[in-house]
Amino acid sequence: MRMGLIFLVFGYVFSQFYRAFLAVLTPALEADLGTTSADLSYASGLWFIVFAVMQIPVGEALDRVGPRLTTVVLFGLGGAGGALVFALAQTPAHISYAMVLIGIGCSPVLMASYYIFAKMYPPVVFSTLAGAMIGFGSLGNLASSAPMAWAVDAFGWRETMVAVAVATLLISIALGVFMKDPPKTASTGPRGSVLDLLKIKALWFIFPLMFVNYAPAAGLRGLWVGPYGSDVFGADTALIGTMTLVMGLAMVAGNFAYGPMDRVFGTRKWVVFLGNALGAIGCFALSALSPGASVWTATALLALVGMTGASFPLLIAHARPFFPEHLTGRGVTLLNLFGIGGVGVMQIVTGRMVDHWDSVAKFEGGTYPMLFWFYGILICCGLAIYAFSTDRTD
Repeated sequence: MRMGLIFLVFGYVFSQFYRAFLAVLTPALEADLGTTSADLSYASGLWFIVFAVMQIPVGEALDRVGPRLTTVVLFGLGGAGGALVFALAQTPAHISYAMVLIGIGCSPVLMASYYIFAKMYPPVVFSTLAGAMIGFGSLGNLASSAPMAWAVDAFGWRETMVAVAVATLLISIALGVFMKDPPKTASTGPRGSVLDLLKIKALWFIFPLMFVNYAPAAGLRGLWVGPYGSDVFGADTALIGTMTLVMGLAMVAGNFAYGPMDRVFGTRKWVVFLGNALGAIGCFALSALSPGASVWTATALLALVGMTGASFPLLIAHARPFFPEHLTGRGVTLLNLFGIGGVGVMQIVTGRMVDHWDSVAKFEGGTYPMLFWFYGILICCGLAIYAFSTDRTD
């Protein structure tokens, strides 16, 4: 199981890479394929939406056939196959098709690890393990920044994506060799479905924040840092890579920081609440930056949004004690559906909004202040409902 978890971490490194690498490829794809920011926003949004929709069948598969077969098949065919389609793309539409396949491939990786943690480790350490998984996996977030920019400059984006496809396939093969399924619960027990989870009222105060908490960090890191740096600060690929690297490091630190905080402070709810409140403040501060502000001031505020937006595993830990034991797989994937689905929806929405703002008005500093304001309001709406949730620790 130890080797299986190690390769799951590698798989999640690639999942994090795939959700964020488009920001660095923005200039190259614009030059070679004529893609626009709206095209890339749409393609990125499709990745998140498909990933989210897949959580329902993935949850069923985790509970019924186990994480090993579920992860190996989807990650190998969807992840490696989608990366190869991306490398061969000739139009912006091909980029969207590739991102759909990659979203399918990445959909089981994190939830397979959470399923194993929930089944085989004490509940009290779930949030720490969940945070560590995302923390280590976020190395993929870093790899999609400055290292990806270097590889694209050195070898070309198509060649780089072929190499990524081969590495993805090799990891899926290693998962098939080393990964093991946890012992199954007795088949004579209750079956249930995701509908039983939707009847649990306590979860409905968590779902809204789950839907919006990751959207600003993922949206900015995965897409908007590139156009923002280029349009506002005249950043080239190398500087965009540095900006995304700093934000990615902050997201890694945030995942490790959130993990044990429920045990340190004796609460999950208020750690999540205060962290996301700081993230909203960071968004509003970005919106208020003057056009002549330093690129490093903007990067520091982006890092704040990234760090505070890493409450995803602690939110799942908050909700997990409300799940019946036999619905563990469907429970964690349902939460993931809300979390990743929110990012996908907001990627598409923000792309349309920015296009609209560009066409009807010219705001001081461009349309980006309005984008940051929108993200801040989004977090505040989620917090307004989450404030009434029931705190739960193990």
